[in-house]
Amino acid sequence: MNAFEKIRNELTATYLEREEVVEGLLCALVAGQHVLLLGPPGTAKSELAHEMCKRVEDARYFQWLLTRFTTPEELFGPISLKGLEQDRYVRVTDGKLPRAHVAFLDEVFKASSSILNTLLAILNERRFDGGDGPAQVPLFSMVGAANELPEDEELSALYDRFLLRYQVDYLEEDFRFLQMLTAAPAGEQTTVSMKELAEARERSRAVTVPGEVLRDVAELRRRLAEKDVVVSDRRWRQSLDLLRARAALSGRERVTGDDLGLYCHMLWTDPAEKAIVEECLREVAHGHEDEAEKLLYQAREIAENARGPHEDEDSAEAAAVEALAKLHDLQRRLDAILSEAHARGRAIERVTAFRDEVRSMVRALLAAEQGETDSRH
Repeated sequence: MNAFEKIRNELTATYLEREEVVEGLLCALVAGQHVLLLGPPGTAKSELAHEMCKRVEDARYFQWLLTRFTTPEELFGPISLKGLEQDRYVRVTDGKLPRAHVAFLDEVFKASSSILNTLLAILNERRFDGGDGPAQVPLFSMVGAANELPEDEELSALYDRFLLRYQVDYLEEDFRFLQMLTAAPAGEQTTVSMKELAEARERSRAVTVPGEVLRDVAELRRRLAEKDVVVSDRRWRQSLDLLRARAALSGRERVTGDDLGLYCHMLWTDPAEKAIVEECLREVAHGHEDEAEKLLYQAREIAENARGPHEDEDSAEAAAVEALAKLHDLQRRLDAILSEAHARGRAIERVTAFRDEVRSMVRALLAAEQGETDSRH
């Protein structure tokens, strides 16, 4: 188990019912993307962001609650008095957002116009102009939090920059709630160095996205468009970075169908679209299982008809021969589904079980036919 897996396990053990959020935060950290957490206060949004930063040695963290009265100085630093004495209008950014590796902005959509453009430049280009010209900032990932989506059209660009979007709420399960109340303080805290994080990012960039996965992505896009869920080309392109990061964090050099689950948190704009995305993703990722299950039902019906009753031995033998031919064809079709699903990295356990059941039907019919032949002789 690598250090990132240990961090994930430790955080999910502490922050209950937050497994998907923890995974998304780790993937965003490696992919250099941003995460939006939507939900009420008191759902550990800021704690998770802070904890993620603490797991990277020597990483700087910045946190701020935005209001409509927040000034640029609070986020980007005050104007240098010494600079003014020299007729230079520059900001002192120590301890502020331009110096952070991980940032958390609560009520992020309260950003005013005076803050918005600078914030977008930091998120998009990782650049900040503090008075001496644009300079690169060290930001790995920003976590934004809000109770509700922005209504102001001016904030749509900011909303779009959060590639991962999660809805978080209070604990649902009673036993999780009781577990939270009685939880002991967190024990071991695995960390990674800046060098290890940089290496993880390099591995992530080297991960390949095979053609079969790209075809699944194209199929998902088509299904969503049919249901009027339109996603920008830029978001689709950036989404591959997160798929690569997830694969790299799992120790793989190729993206598989399992990684597509992240799309549940990337492709919706309105939360009402989330169910549509999940359904389309299920159809793409598990459609082979649905198709295989239909073939299994056909096989069961064929086998049942072959067992009779029949008018005489000749009609029984003819029914068995016909059933065997049909079952062999269904078995070949199940083998083809299984082979394609395996090549695409999809779950194959259920399809394998379906195929094996059809094989058992074939063996049972052959045994019954052989028994009838032996009895006649």
